[in-house]
Amino acid sequence: MATQPNHPTYPSQPGQPTYGWSVPVDQGPPPPYNQNPPLHNPQPPPPPPNPASNMYGGAGYESGGLDDAAFSFSEKSVRMAFVRKVYAILMVQLAITVAFISLFVYEPNVKLYSREHPEMWWIAFTMTFVLLIVLACCNDFRRRWPLNIILLGLFTACEGFMLGAVSSLYRSEDVLIAAGICTAVCLALTLFAMQTKWDFTACGGILFVCVIVLFIFGIVAICIPGKVIHLVYASLGALLFSVYLVFDTQLMLGGKHKYSISPEEYIFAALNLYLDIINIFLYILAIVGGSRN
Repeated sequence: MATQPNHPTYPSQPGQPTYGWSVPVDQGPPPPYNQNPPLHNPQPPPPPPNPASNMYGGAGYESGGLDDAAFSFSEKSVRMAFVRKVYAILMVQLAITVAFISLFVYEPNVKLYSREHPEMWWIAFTMTFVLLIVLACCNDFRRRWPLNIILLGLFTACEGFMLGAVSSLYRSEDVLIAAGICTAVCLALTLFAMQTKWDFTACGGILFVCVIVLFIFGIVAICIPGKVIHLVYASLGALLFSVYLVFDTQLMLGGKHKYSISPEEYIFAALNLYLDIINIFLYILAIVGGSRN
């Protein structure tokens, strides 16, 4: 490297290479050559977070990275809001169902009308089946508001009519006993699903197989009438849907469970829990009514 004019060139120190640096007169000698450079170079400071790209309002979302604590807090808050919405919808469904059952059980004219017109039960059954298929299989209808609420309300009304017609065949004391047992069982199973470390969400295939077996056993119970076989069938049904209630509750809660429902599927989650509860009620009612003749 050529030296600049009017500036003297300082020779290199012994044992160091000659760089031919030219240093102004008013400065000191050139810096010494470091044979052992530092191993770690200082890293540049990270870029500031972009507020526009934050997810769920959490801080620390920087160019594809997301702070774990902020994400966990945001995900938990979204999940808790989802759980509250599901239980609010479920409580409205159960209130409508209880109103229908009370009307059919304690109003003699309505009870008589339901017995004299069995076609009304078949119409309600057909509408319930169609609405169930629509809500379970059509994602667009299930997620589009307010269409999803309207469909769920129609399904609940038809299901309440069917349950009221079935309950009118039993004594009012049996219905009250079955309702009380069902309430206690559902509350206990819900608390168990929230507190247990056992993950029931991985048992979906096993539960589906059990439903098929129970369905076939129900056909056999129809062909072979008898009090004992009907009590066994009702007991197995109550047990199976009790496990299903724990399964669907853990799917709704999410967290550390293997599978979970998206927070957008609040209608589907409420529908699952509602079906579990009314099936438990029907099987317990069959057990109570059959045991008390």
